[in-house]
Amino acid sequence: MSDHKHKKSPDTAFGVDIGGSGIKGAPVSLADGQFAADRLRIPTPQPSTPDAVAATVAKVVDSFHLGKDVPIGVTFPAVILHGVAQSAANVDKSWIGTDVEKAVHDATGRRVLAVNDADAAGYAEVLYGAAKGVQGVVLVVTLGTGIGSALIVDGHLVPNTELGHLEIDGYDAETRAAESVRDRDDLDWAQWAERLQRYFTVVENLFWPDLFVVGGGVSKHHKDFLPLLDIRTKIVPAELRNAAGIVGAAALAAQAHG
Repeated sequence: MSDHKHKKSPDTAFGVDIGGSGIKGAPVSLADGQFAADRLRIPTPQPSTPDAVAATVAKVVDSFHLGKDVPIGVTFPAVILHGVAQSAANVDKSWIGTDVEKAVHDATGRRVLAVNDADAAGYAEVLYGAAKGVQGVVLVVTLGTGIGSALIVDGHLVPNTELGHLEIDGYDAETRAAESVRDRDDLDWAQWAERLQRYFTVVENLFWPDLFVVGGGVSKHHKDFLPLLDIRTKIVPAELRNAAGIVGAAALAAQAHG
């Protein structure tokens, strides 16, 4: 449409973070990435089937007084191709092959963008957090139950990188270096850092990023392990913590539907 370029982009979008234990949502001010109202969390229904989860997302969205045209972004713990879940981590396996965007749209009556949870969190760090203003290649790596990754090049997200599943030394990388493995194998910070060293060295030699950002709950302990890494790439802790998924999903939805 010829008038598209004159269309005002939204100043608020709504983000929903769908996880295995909770579904969290908040409106996000796109100027600064801050929540425009307090976040609401509702436990994820069990079993976490598409209909049950979509209905819970609608409950979260409907508890805020949003204009009909406010774009909705949802994070989902899966590879998302053109709105469709290709996998399912920590949610019911019936999600595989389900159109996440359609399921949430049918439940909410709103325009929806679905995005992988690590991609959303990583994108938020580039727009508003630890990687703000950084040009070139940024790799955001979340260390948790597994290893999530988000690759952003000159501000553009390259979706669905599954770099936690790189095979390194014959192992799926996250089975050796995820934060859950530190607990499982009772590793001290130095022992875990050795495994992270191997992981980040392989990744930097494949991608030559300008910056690594490390997220996940363990990032609040960054002083215990990041200084132990000897890599050439600058590496910093994430800043947005638990807000990142909601904020990134909202920002990407505004971009897609703005």
